[in-house]
Amino acid sequence: MTRSARFLIAIFGVSGVVHLVRPEVYEPLMPSWVPAHRAVIVGSGVAELACAAGLAVPATLRTAGWASALLLLGVYPGNIKMAADAAGTRNTRFKVAAFARLPLQVPMIRAALRVARG
Repeated sequence: MTRSARFLIAIFGVSGVVHLVRPEVYEPLMPSWVPAHRAVIVGSGVAELACAAGLAVPATLRTAGWASALLLLGVYPGNIKMAADAAGTRNTRFKVAAFARLPLQVPMIRAALRVARG
């Protein structure tokens, strides 16, 4: 198993569980144009866990890599919204966390594409 796959399995595993156990953590990230916030949050948690499982199985590794890249692109608007919201607050920790997430998506997407391409 590659380092990229292990990295994504860890990230998706932890995040997927948090999505299911504490979905309220992600509600502030949801753009207003997305319907059924709670259902989308739970669904994205399930998708993250499915990607993690797929990345752990050699037969589904490449497909899971592509699915992971698409999932990361799909949740990026939430990260942009969080950064925009943070910019309007006085909470420095929130600002740092929100803006740090934006560039962190890039290595995650690259890792997913490395896995997808073999």
